Amino acid sequence: MAGERLAQGLKGLADERVDHRFKALPPDAEGRTVGRLAAERRNLFRDGFTTPVLALSAESVAHNLALMETYAARHGLAFAPHGKTCMAPQLFARQLEHGAWGITAAVPHQVRVYRHYGIQQIFLANELVDAAALRWLAGELAADPGFRFVCYVDSLRGIELMDTALREAGATRPVDVVVELGAGEGARTGVRTETECLELADAIAGVDTLRLVGVAGYEGEVPDATPERVTAWLRRLVALAVEFDRAGRFADLDQIVISAGGSAWFDAVAEVFAEIPALTAPPLKLLRSGAYVSHDDGHYREVTPFNRVPEEGTLQPAFRLWAQVVSRPTPEQAFLNAGKRDAAYDLHLPRAQVVRSGRDGTWRPADGVTVTGLSDQHAWVRTERAGDLEVGDWVGLGLSHPCTSFDKWQLIPLVEQDGTVTDFIRTFF
Repeated sequence: MAGERLAQGLKGLADERVDHRFKALPPDAEGRTVGRLAAERRNLFRDGFTTPVLALSAESVAHNLALMETYAARHGLAFAPHGKTCMAPQLFARQLEHGAWGITAAVPHQVRVYRHYGIQQIFLANELVDAAALRWLAGELAADPGFRFVCYVDSLRGIELMDTALREAGATRPVDVVVELGAGEGARTGVRTETECLELADAIAGVDTLRLVGVAGYEGEVPDATPERVTAWLRRLVALAVEFDRAGRFADLDQIVISAGGSAWFDAVAEVFAEIPALTAPPLKLLRSGAYVSHDDGHYREVTPFNRVPEEGTLQPAFRLWAQVVSRPTPEQAFLNAGKRDAAYDLHLPRAQVVRSGRDGTWRPADGVTVTGLSDQHAWVRTERAGDLEVGDWVGLGLSHPCTSFDKWQLIPLVEQDGTVTDFIRTFF
């Protein structure tokens, strides 16, 4: 049933009409369905797309999906990729096809999107204290016995709010929760000490609306992270699970959830989770990395664990933002028609990679071309030579940070290496 719901949801995306809401699509495609436009297999550069246009490499996405499936299987990890990166049901479906246990969310809106598309296993990497969201969740759990939902707890007040809202909603199934161990002083969310974790476990045991199923956290928040510090924190997380289990806090569970894993330290997660001792129930070693699906040409290219373990494989950057030169006021200065509304800029500025001639369509490396700043709708570009760019040229930009790249585009062309557009990825932010 869940598979049918997802398939029906994806069909609904293909049946959506193309119109003014979607940036960069060919003006003559107005009124076509997304599915029909994809079936036309237009060329990104010659068949009516306007700039700026964000493209997602079909080959790189396929490579990255397969690589992380293989990595997780090799290390005995379950995988719930963080969906907040892309918020794209089509990519969720492909992640599930590649062995994902479920999808991770950060906020209630994302959980609602996932459920609309039939996602049956959701890990919410946050404490859920919104009464309206908890009422909705109680209804979802009651209506679908096959729906599995897990979320963080990290405060006594949070447990109180959850219990109150769920009781008032007449919840018929307890909500599965994991105690979040904070990554250290000055880190983000999570309980700072093991003593506080035990207090939370006691409080959960005192209500019948919640069920303690494990422990979790985010090693990406370890202060001044080094392999040694990250590994030490992960071992604290495992030790907490072992302590809870020995105290009988996981009685009658089929699995004990132990979850961590962003996109920068999943090699350390794999190493430490391989050391988990025998527990009273099998551990669900749940990895939550999300940025891998598109990877990038900046931050994640620098921090990916595959740099430390190259024998495990290499992720490929899948994004390229194409913009046109619209002004060339001096030999040293050019302006592109893409800016903060189109490109991620919170970690690094876009990087000019290639130039496609506006005269004859030939490609050349973007040597001597540097993006120095972004306005709302312009990229400021410095050039070394007068002949590096001219008005009308297309410039292909590499981006840094997938999360703030996806969220600027509602419909993203999926493009093969020769420029053929094979599909359009719909996002929900």
